[in-house]
Amino acid sequence: MFLKLVKYLAVLLAVVAALAAVSCKPMKKQFILNEGVVWTTEYHIKYEATANLNDSIQQIFKFIDESSSAFNKQSRISAINDNKSDEADAFIVKLYNKALEVNGASGGLYDPTVMPLVNAWGFGYKSGEMPTRAQLDSILQFVGMKHTALQGNKIVKDDPRVQFDFSSIAKGMACDEVAAMLERNGVENYMVEIGGEVAVRGVNPSGQPWHVSIDMPEPEGGDGAQHTSALVITLDGKAVATSGNYRKYKESGGKKLSHIVNPKTGGSETSNLLSVTIVAPDCMTADAWATACMAMGEEKTKEMMENNSKLGVMTISVNEDGDFVIWSNKSFASLVVD
Repeated sequence: MFLKLVKYLAVLLAVVAALAAVSCKPMKKQFILNEGVVWTTEYHIKYEATANLNDSIQQIFKFIDESSSAFNKQSRISAINDNKSDEADAFIVKLYNKALEVNGASGGLYDPTVMPLVNAWGFGYKSGEMPTRAQLDSILQFVGMKHTALQGNKIVKDDPRVQFDFSSIAKGMACDEVAAMLERNGVENYMVEIGGEVAVRGVNPSGQPWHVSIDMPEPEGGDGAQHTSALVITLDGKAVATSGNYRKYKESGGKKLSHIVNPKTGGSETSNLLSVTIVAPDCMTADAWATACMAMGEEKTKEMMENNSKLGVMTISVNEDGDFVIWSNKSFASLVVD
């Protein structure tokens, strides 16, 4: 009886050991797709991992919204805008420092303190009649990064009417934050796309470099659902962002008003430049420069970016005959798939 019990226990232990070995064996890596809508735009995140990381992705979205969204009246940036607090969190510090960098390099044509102007033109969280020149001039008195400073983790404003709108680079930062989270979890191959802003690393499910399609501007009267590719680029360890005035605009007096607001003139930018695409080491930088170049216009963008070795730049404009004209610098052209 005793020997039978010993044999039974030995078999049982062997079975338990075998099950433990199986349960400890890591899951096979596979490509996972998480997609949905955030900040009124679609996102698609594909990555190779042993576990679904969607919960961590949603946490990042939540933290950024509660930190940096001027459209969330409970966010930290809203408290700063409303002069209820001057304390910035880590996300706002990142956004502020990047904005200050691009603001200086672009001669002030990228500036997140345009929030009052954006509201005046009806593209922000407030809407109303079209602003008069006198109203714009009045607002311009307190628009500009020169009216602000970052002291430790505090945002200092020399005029309480200064307000920030980081929406032009918040999606880019979100791409970077999701990419960083994936890498912390050992992910080597991924594509993070939020509203057209994209960060990639490694290879796609076919084992090939990631390909990113750049859209042509939408035809007159388009509904936002049409996507015609202008060209395709290949990326690894870089990010791409596009800013344009052909989808987000409003009409007044028979004229189209772009959501791109010039922080120097206060005007809604209208020009033959329809879109700017930037390739950069990180998506927040790409996002900021795409907005800056739209405010610069075609000629200034070409002049500044033609010999830039750090940023890939492509513009799409329309000529006098109504035809699309595509221009890119050498850094961008080297990424185009034949």
